Amino acid sequence: MSGQRKCPDCGSSEIVEDSHYAQNQLVCADCGFILNEGLLTTTYTDEEHLQEVTYSRSTGQNEQLTRCVQRGIRRVRDLCRVLQLPSLFENTAVAYYEQAIKHPLFRLVSLEKKEMLVGCCVFVTCRQHNWPLTMGSVCLLLYAEKEQFAKIYLSFLKELALDVPSLSLVDLVKTHLGSFKLFPESSNVPSKFVEDKEKLVARTIQVVELASETWLVTGRHPIPIVTAAAYLAWQSLCPAGRLTCTLSQFCKLAGTDLPPPAHQRLKELHNILLRMASELSWLRVLKVNKKSVAKHIADLLQHRRLLLRKAFHTGDCAADDSSGDSAAAALLQIADAETEGPSHTGEKHKCSSERPPLLPPCLLNPRKKLRTAVSCSELSVTGDEPILDSEIEQYLRTPEEKEAFSKAQACL
Repeated sequence: MSGQRKCPDCGSSEIVEDSHYAQNQLVCADCGFILNEGLLTTTYTDEEHLQEVTYSRSTGQNEQLTRCVQRGIRRVRDLCRVLQLPSLFENTAVAYYEQAIKHPLFRLVSLEKKEMLVGCCVFVTCRQHNWPLTMGSVCLLLYAEKEQFAKIYLSFLKELALDVPSLSLVDLVKTHLGSFKLFPESSNVPSKFVEDKEKLVARTIQVVELASETWLVTGRHPIPIVTAAAYLAWQSLCPAGRLTCTLSQFCKLAGTDLPPPAHQRLKELHNILLRMASELSWLRVLKVNKKSVAKHIADLLQHRRLLLRKAFHTGDCAADDSSGDSAAAALLQIADAETEGPSHTGEKHKCSSERPPLLPPCLLNPRKKLRTAVSCSELSVTGDEPILDSEIEQYLRTPEEKEAFSKAQACL
């Protein structure tokens, strides 16, 4: 044992002497760092001179990993253990890190980016094994900015030529809601806000599927959609006392971050639900609005395919499209007949071409394109400006026009 010496890599004082090829070495018992190598008397270059050199030089290759690489490998293993990943995941993530750290693009980056590289290795490994893990969770554990992490992640995928499958919405819902503090085991939430985890996950998945069917998920980050869907599902399971709770208050109760786009996704979900509710007669009588539509989400989700077809049908007759759900269609026809009377039953078969079609939000609300600056002279064109004869000939197309133009020129 060596006196008071400490390992310069991990700070441990467990320094032991280890005989390697009959040469004594000082080695850290905790991390394996070699503090002092033994000396050999022969090498492949100095054999004839019998010069004493270290063991690492005697092999012709530096087999000992640098301290930076060792630190990165330990960080990969630590992150895997915090996430409670299987040992197979840990070995794969370490292999990715050893491969990436040798690349020129990542070899000389800052310690902050190397820390993000650790997260990229773990994140890619989880995605390839269909393990539900979000980029936000990794950034939270590493105290990293999402924008910077995303740049390192894209470079990591490109340089290592990796194929990463996308995470399914169902798995993402289960993972994201798993960290909520709204379940019975949470003691800091009032009883009226506590909800059963399985019920909330199941209802949220149904709302997310509705959002997927109405183009609200396409080309967008899924977390704001899941957050807005979870909020509506939570309200619908027990509307009393929850309808007055805002989205911001809900996220604060759940102990989760509120992504800024979640308010816009909530507004879009409200519009879809209100369009569906307009196809049910008893809901038209109740004059449902965005604050009360959460009460009827269970009924709307039960027949969502039929209601979506009727709400966004743009053909000749909305009733012709209800063959896919005969029970729900019959229920709707009976309710409409009881509420509106015989004189209004024919209105269900009127043309609904005035309804806007179900299109992605990027088509319904396209971004305004920047217009180039136009000079005042171009704006003052009236159409009465004089035209030269050479310019008139450019607009003549038929032989009759050319002949009439020639006669007019001869009369002048």
